[in-house]
Amino acid sequence: MNGGRNMFNSKYSNVLTGLLIVVIIIIIGLLGFLGYDMYRKYYIDKDADDFLSEYENQIKQPDNNNTVVDNNGNDNDNTNIQNPIDNLQNTVNNNGNSGSNTNTTKPKYKGFDVLGIIEIPKTGIKYPILDPGTRIKKAIEISVAMQYGPGPNEIGNTVIIGHNYRNGAFFGKNKQLANGDVIYITDNSGNRIQYTIYNIYKTSPEDSDYMVRNTNGAREISLSTCTDDSKQRLVIWAKE
Repeated sequence: MNGGRNMFNSKYSNVLTGLLIVVIIIIIGLLGFLGYDMYRKYYIDKDADDFLSEYENQIKQPDNNNTVVDNNGNDNDNTNIQNPIDNLQNTVNNNGNSGSNTNTTKPKYKGFDVLGIIEIPKTGIKYPILDPGTRIKKAIEISVAMQYGPGPNEIGNTVIIGHNYRNGAFFGKNKQLANGDVIYITDNSGNRIQYTIYNIYKTSPEDSDYMVRNTNGAREISLSTCTDDSKQRLVIWAKE
């Protein structure tokens, strides 16, 4: 009888040991996954910060009247001054390293033309806005991208799309935003405009009505990303 009890205890102990091993493996796997996620976000943000430091050094806040004041206090016409971004020759190649490209007047980030910068203080993000061309899937693996519209800080509605990464990169924290929060867009001419959020909603991935809406001559932006379950899209409207 004792032998049967000992055998039962031994089997029970083996089962518990096996379960413990499985739990440990799962925990190690989760920690590894989370660690990789944070590692990836670190390098995404670092590459973006390195590029933007160079980009911002090349652009200046232009005067709204297109004039400059010389040392004698005289106004001079600034209409024909070259766009300062034309001097930006440092680019970032596909490996994230600085390079040189003297054959283009547009800054490039990992093979894509850069249209400007998006900053969202509440979520702490700051990324180049890419012109994806026909490679939008690739572009939004690297940064955020313009999906539709006239372009950053132009009259009309410019749609900017980004992934919803659980590590918080790109538009992963957009669900934290609320009406009244602000977004800053800087374009290649150095104009930095503040936009205020006034509409947030979820819609189907097939819905594109918000892209072509009439802004009545105002500057607006729309941010688009997937929801956490990837079944819908989270859309945010903001106006100047």
